[in-house]
Amino acid sequence: MEETISLKELLETLKKRLVMIILITMTAGLVSGIISYFVLTPIYQASTQILVNQAKSEQSVYSPSEVQTNLQLINTYNVIIKSPAILDKVAADLKLDMTAAQLNGKITVGSEKDSQVVNISVQDPDPDRAAKIANKIAEVFKTEIKKIMSVDNVSVLAKATVEEDQPPIKPQPVMNVAIAIVVGLMAAVGLAFLLEYFDSTIKNEQDIEKILGIPILGVIAQIDDQKMEELKKRKAAGTRTTGRGEDRGI
Repeated sequence: MEETISLKELLETLKKRLVMIILITMTAGLVSGIISYFVLTPIYQASTQILVNQAKSEQSVYSPSEVQTNLQLINTYNVIIKSPAILDKVAADLKLDMTAAQLNGKITVGSEKDSQVVNISVQDPDPDRAAKIANKIAEVFKTEIKKIMSVDNVSVLAKATVEEDQPPIKPQPVMNVAIAIVVGLMAAVGLAFLLEYFDSTIKNEQDIEKILGIPILGVIAQIDDQKMEELKKRKAAGTRTTGRGEDRGI
């Protein structure tokens, strides 16, 4: 016969393991908070924007083919920006103790779809250094692209700046703690059901019916020693009262 689990049994399982569930959930949130606030290094981000565009000629507007050409160049420029030809010079100019590969890991280059604007973002534990690296990349790229591709179609739209009391982009302690609490709760509930599943002890008459497959004819109630003593005292007191009543009747 197929076994079914009622909602009441599920709630009873959770109630029985409630202390364990709470402890695991609180521990997960506490550990996440400690790691986020005291272990992980805050990372700041600074961004600059450059525009990929041909120098304006006597024409008052750009032709669609010219815009399309600039859009096609952006993918190439994104690769060049993160190449050693640019990053080695940036590291040398700023006197950074980093290789081009290490510096490359801090940089994200991207552009919106059908946009000629390229965003250069730099992440670093020092917000001032992140802004300096971003601005230096834009500056070096604008200069070097003239030599590399013999074009002059890059201009800086916005320089990276450092705001006062700028918050780090990671870690985000509040979000980390919230995620840890949710994950800890799910893990604790799963563990509670797992322990219940592997718990083969017989707890009540329903377990006997499930295991042996036979109906229960009767149940002997369990009486503790204290209640037995009370029953004996009541019985003894009743016997004495009855005895005195019989004596008076005689």
